[in-house]
Amino acid sequence: MSAFLSEYIKFIALYFKSKDVVVFNGLVGLGTMVGQTAYNILAFQCPCLPKKNYLYGLTAIGVPALALFVIGVMLNQNTWDIVSECRSRRCRKISLMAAFALLGSIVGRAVVAPVTWTVISLLKGEAYVCAFSEFMNPSSLDGFFSTAPGPDIMARFPCKDVPAPFINHTAEVERQLKYESQLLGWLLVGIISLAVFVVLCLKNCFSPLGYQQEAYWSQYCSSEQALFQRTAEVHAKYHAAENVKSFFGFVALESQEKQLLADCKGIKSVIPRLEWNRVTGVYMYRETDETPIYSRLNKWAMYTNEHDC
Repeated sequence: MSAFLSEYIKFIALYFKSKDVVVFNGLVGLGTMVGQTAYNILAFQCPCLPKKNYLYGLTAIGVPALALFVIGVMLNQNTWDIVSECRSRRCRKISLMAAFALLGSIVGRAVVAPVTWTVISLLKGEAYVCAFSEFMNPSSLDGFFSTAPGPDIMARFPCKDVPAPFINHTAEVERQLKYESQLLGWLLVGIISLAVFVVLCLKNCFSPLGYQQEAYWSQYCSSEQALFQRTAEVHAKYHAAENVKSFFGFVALESQEKQLLADCKGIKSVIPRLEWNRVTGVYMYRETDETPIYSRLNKWAMYTNEHDC
């Protein structure tokens, strides 16, 4: 248990530090595998009852996958960019192509964890064996039963709690169902891999940018977001410190914070809502007089500099 927790904590730390999409998706997949393995070891208990096996087995596969998908959508910044865009600009400036690209990006990242969960569940086979044991046709087995058991008996095979005449067929029933489960798992891996390859080919074929410039754009957006968040944290702390000092007459700061806030003297203490709205929302790559504009903040800075000159 401690090993699982240690690996999962490492995953969470890397999850929020990752900037590269491939690394990001790999970390999501790794964390899902660790969580799924821990769940199977510690929590999965097939009821071994007819009509309950099917519900429990499919729930063990589907509900965590759905939860991971929703969490993935929530953690994607593009989701909230779309929400902000629709709230502040009523989505008037989002083209159909931009909306499709953004939704594809959101869904593409969000499905990594649920697909990983589903594939690992199918390859391990416990949930599938539990769900479909009662529907298995005994005549499909090599060692055919002398007396064909009904669904009530077949539902008990995952727990190896069957009457004596059928106990010798337990391993064969489990092997047959795991074969079906793993076959579905590998087929899903193949289909997803082919789909990802096709999508990446289409993305690169229809992108207006060359490979190097697109990589630069991605790096710029990652750097801008990281710097913006760190600077926003310091700015918020400076603004809060000024207000606390106005109320109490002093503010209790650590030595490092004092030096950091001393360097912020003379900065803009309050940023109007209109300015926040101008740097928030959906943005797709554009050019002005052949000059690339990589983000809303980049556009805001160019607009401000032009009017200051």
